[in-house]
Amino acid sequence: MQIYWTKINKIIEETPDVKTYMLDCPKDFTWEEGSHTHFALEGFNAGDKPNRSLIRHMSISTLPHENSIGITTRIKEQCSEFKSILRSLEVGNEIAIFKTHSNVPLKREDKNVYLLSSGVGLATFRPLVLDYFESADNVNHIHSLNIDSSKEYLFTDIFETAPDKKFTSQFVDNREIYYKELKRLATDKEGLFYIVGSDEFLLENIKALREQGIIPEQIILDKHKNQLPEFFSLNFSV
Repeated sequence: MQIYWTKINKIIEETPDVKTYMLDCPKDFTWEEGSHTHFALEGFNAGDKPNRSLIRHMSISTLPHENSIGITTRIKEQCSEFKSILRSLEVGNEIAIFKTHSNVPLKREDKNVYLLSSGVGLATFRPLVLDYFESADNVNHIHSLNIDSSKEYLFTDIFETAPDKKFTSQFVDNREIYYKELKRLATDKEGLFYIVGSDEFLLENIKALREQGIIPEQIILDKHKNQLPEFFSLNFSV
């Protein structure tokens, strides 16, 4: 396993409690849209075993041509040891990244794509949308639906409805509206539905989609293949 040590080159305050840490791109480090990486703080591998409290599984919110690795995360006032240390870091500090992989690359199958996310989960979809804007080949239309009760919506410069690009963006702040909209989107029985959020959010969305007749093959999760059965094994009435 190769561990890349790199430096923070910029810290962007997206909202009062969401920051994007921009990292230098190490030589030979590559990734694709929808990628996640293991993001580790200094000292994580100082002992005989990795200190897992200093490691987090994070989505990369940028594309390679942006020349920085973007890690977007929410840091609340009351937070974990990891987030507390992360909040104290400054430009020039070092962190490590390793085991980078994408479970949710943009599928180009001449279908509509629906991006369903909660809060900062939208960061996973930012690169997919940028990739689509660069080339819309074999994608009919993309519709993003994000729920964030804080109403501090992310990346509104990119997630803005653009009819000419066949892109629709919706932000909602409550569950009732969110699931009403989801039910409406699920009338597309051929669409591809990407979901990013907490495990509870994933299960709620899968249940809602399955009840509308959407089959598991149309639902894409940011999970490893060996994790998928625990999300799709539940029996939902369809």
